[in-house]
Amino acid sequence: MSKPISFAFLLLLICSSAFSQGADSTKSTPADTLWKHSLVAGLNLTQVSYTDWVAGGQNALAYTVVINGRSIYNGPTYNWDNIYNFAFGQTRLGDQGLRKTDDKIDLGTTLTYKVGSLFNPYANATLKSQFSTGYLYATPTGDSAVSKFFDPAFVTQSVGVGYQPIAEVKLRLGAALREIFTSQYTFYASDPPPAAPQSTRVDGGTEFDWDIAWNLDEHLLFSSSFQYFSPFKDPGQIVVRGDNTLSAKVSKYVVVSLNVQLISEPRILPQTQYKESLALGLNYSIF
Repeated sequence: MSKPISFAFLLLLICSSAFSQGADSTKSTPADTLWKHSLVAGLNLTQVSYTDWVAGGQNALAYTVVINGRSIYNGPTYNWDNIYNFAFGQTRLGDQGLRKTDDKIDLGTTLTYKVGSLFNPYANATLKSQFSTGYLYATPTGDSAVSKFFDPAFVTQSVGVGYQPIAEVKLRLGAALREIFTSQYTFYASDPPPAAPQSTRVDGGTEFDWDIAWNLDEHLLFSSSFQYFSPFKDPGQIVVRGDNTLSAKVSKYVVVSLNVQLISEPRILPQTQYKESLALGLNYSIF
């Protein structure tokens, strides 16, 4: 087992140990009452079919499945915040085969030790990857695969100080290790040619991030996550990831959502990557 992976498992063990200590220290409060869990599943579906349609058009089918969950333990000494977000979507247009439109595995855990009302030390670990093969379509050589399940996988562990000015906003600043794991698509982890390809990359650096979950009113929620990583060896190669969603509840089960994501990783692609999606779909709170 590599050192970066061992470090991630060690952090999770520390989190588990801290939770146990926190639970034991609350003799007057049952541990299960300190946990808050949420799990929301969503389905967006679009279908268009033509038969002898004079004005023209192509049959189309598109779907996206989203699962977002959170588990928070808030004891007198520790706060343990865990997120697990998944998404997968495909579309078919005319005679083209199914093409991927969304694919996300996003896991995170943050352990905060309470020493003050605003500033507190924390330890954090995140994992970002995908479920299936991704392609660049209509290239000169045809469709070209550029990623697959856990290839690449981005793992970050950090320790530092968190600042929470209000309940809806969490800011963190600390030292971090960022690893990129690949098997076939090594360009995610490698330096540009003529450097030799490498399947794993480990960078130490500084990290700043925020998490925002703001109920603007009873039916409107704004959520935002942001990560800024500057490596020690090459501070100019700054990595930025942002994920912002505005959700409006139309009825108990129908939600309209606007999502904007950005990724800036100059070593992989000089341009900043953007993704925007507007969806109307069914959402169901499992718990």
